[in-house]
Amino acid sequence: MTTYTLPAPVVRPASAPKTAYLITSGDLRESANVAGWPTQVELEEGVTGVLDGLGWTVVRPFGVDPATGHGFISSQRMGLEVFRDIPVDAPLVVAIANWQYSHHVLAGLRTHEGPILTVANFAGDWPGLVGLLGLNAGLTKMGKPYATTWSVDYTDDWFTDAIREWTETGAITHDDSHVRPLPELPDSPEKRLGEALAAQLHAEKAIIGVFDEGCMGMYNAIFDDELLNKTGIYKERLSQSALYAEMLEVGEDEADAAYDWLIDHGMTFRYGEDAVTELTREQVQWQLKMYIAALRIADDFGLDAVGIQYQQGLKDLVPASDLAEGILNSTERPPVTSRDGSRVLHEGRAFPHFNEADEGVAVDALVTDRVWRAMGLVPDNTLHDVRWGEEYDGEFVWVYEISGSVPASHLGGWDQAEGWRQGHVFFPAGGATINGVSRPGEIVLSRVFIADGILQADVFRASVVELPEEETRRRKEATNPEWPIAHVVLRGQTRDQFMARHKANHAQLVYAPDAETADRALIAKAAMFAGMGIAVNLVGDVSL
Repeated sequence: MTTYTLPAPVVRPASAPKTAYLITSGDLRESANVAGWPTQVELEEGVTGVLDGLGWTVVRPFGVDPATGHGFISSQRMGLEVFRDIPVDAPLVVAIANWQYSHHVLAGLRTHEGPILTVANFAGDWPGLVGLLGLNAGLTKMGKPYATTWSVDYTDDWFTDAIREWTETGAITHDDSHVRPLPELPDSPEKRLGEALAAQLHAEKAIIGVFDEGCMGMYNAIFDDELLNKTGIYKERLSQSALYAEMLEVGEDEADAAYDWLIDHGMTFRYGEDAVTELTREQVQWQLKMYIAALRIADDFGLDAVGIQYQQGLKDLVPASDLAEGILNSTERPPVTSRDGSRVLHEGRAFPHFNEADEGVAVDALVTDRVWRAMGLVPDNTLHDVRWGEEYDGEFVWVYEISGSVPASHLGGWDQAEGWRQGHVFFPAGGATINGVSRPGEIVLSRVFIADGILQADVFRASVVELPEEETRRRKEATNPEWPIAHVVLRGQTRDQFMARHKANHAQLVYAPDAETADRALIAKAAMFAGMGIAVNLVGDVSL
């Protein structure tokens, strides 16, 4: 008789009454984990204090690593090991006070059987709420039930009551009365335009070029081909190594010409001498080579949009991709010729770039570009991190920021753009941002995401408002002063309604010349989404 050596059975600890286990998912970049650890400690103390007050015990199944000085789960392997020490049916708290790589904990969360609570700080300096939105979107994509909440100081009744509800029911009820499915649209030129553009996309199809998927652990930003292809969009999977190789082929004279164009159009740069912490001309030169290389590779493959992951791998080779990304998304930009010099690539128009290779952004950017151009509008659009917000003069004003890569038109033109060095904690090779303050105006916001096994899109209206210079400076200093900022007021949804509903750390922003045009463009965009087979939801005050 043949015998085999069987693995020892996995024995998980037993759960105990009124006992919650607390974990946290961290960054992949150790410099960020170390810097963010004090803020994480404050969050965990706040959450533990509330649970203690409710008569619960909190168990942290792992401690601070003496070698790193922090207690974040910092890899997928570490996450698997941590979950071995957690009862499979125990109430579980995922506390987030920083940017987190969702895949560090997704394997454990996917098979966990107890109630899950995600909780974050609500502050500008360390983006816990951004990480929370990204993780929540990943849980939504995988169809995993979870409860979620957030707080500024962990003492408010709303926060305490939410955690009490979770301890009693395993869930937290949020107000979603501001969300409704897209109704049958009345016949209009905008509806017909959106439907015609969707039919064109289905018939002719489009290709998005992805320079490596899974940027910064964003599981929610990876769209399966089976879902994406139904819309008429297909992927060209590209390697960042190919982008780097193409950058090496770009001539210094070509990068110089692009730089001269930016200077001639009014952009300025804050240069220093220490490349470790300051911006240098050489860093900008590499960024302009990336811009040119990306357009030429897009031409090689016949792409309709392109996304650069950057954060894994490429960040260790070259300066930040943000300057290149913002230029690509600008209608007014330095001309780039084909390799043989016979053609100007995509002359007179923006070339949609989906930052951080977020494929929800890819769908949105492509649709926005086509709808806005068909309506004769400026199509320049970008994602923003939903970064933070506070009340100002009686209304809640969000801080939307993107890592240095807005289209210059959003700032009022290239003469309103200033290149600052990216922070050395996250961007070791430096590189310039496109920094500035987004101009006041009417905007359409949206997010394409996966829920219930299908592609969905939330579409909503908002305004970018102007704040006093002193308040703008305070908000930038409270977040990332080197990044461009937009002061956003959402229409018909509160802070907490937005946080509970939004299924991404990103929101897509595009301007319209006035409120009436924004409303009409939203209808065309919603109609195109719906025609592509995407389930559309109207969020907040939307006029049809």
